[in-house]
Amino acid sequence: MNDAVAALRAGQAVILPTDTVYGLCALPEHEDVLYELKGRDRSKPVALLAADIDALLAARPELDREVLERYLPGAYTLVFVGVGVRVPDLPKAAADVLRAVGVVAATSANLSGGPDPRRVEDVPEEIRTACGALVDAGELPGVPSTVIDLTTGEPRVLREGAGPVPE
Repeated sequence: MNDAVAALRAGQAVILPTDTVYGLCALPEHEDVLYELKGRDRSKPVALLAADIDALLAARPELDREVLERYLPGAYTLVFVGVGVRVPDLPKAAADVLRAVGVVAATSANLSGGPDPRRVEDVPEEIRTACGALVDAGELPGVPSTVIDLTTGEPRVLREGAGPVPE
């Protein structure tokens, strides 16, 4: 855990397990490294990942607690105007890292368009070697989060995933 916290604070990317797939994470002010490592189009935003709703609200106080609590924690990415957010049910080691740093910018730890990594070995070697630290929690479910667009007031599912589609 300490290696991951130190790497994040030094501006490096780290690989953390979530409740769905392995994530590629960096402090929000260093999110450019995520795009570089993945080969991701910069028009596709990354999400903010937090250990709990309070940490998320400390970073983004304009978000609506009631809406967050309707879906989180859980296997959802919520898209608000200007930001996507996640508060997954994290393995303890990943939760400890996030509690130490607050929030991170995150995306799946794969090359853009590649398969979602359910094991550390599924993360491409070039990403693993470029990261400052890696937290291994064994095999994960491997299904990405359900993405819900909340920008229009009426929830709209953009991607079905691990979280059940809300009624």
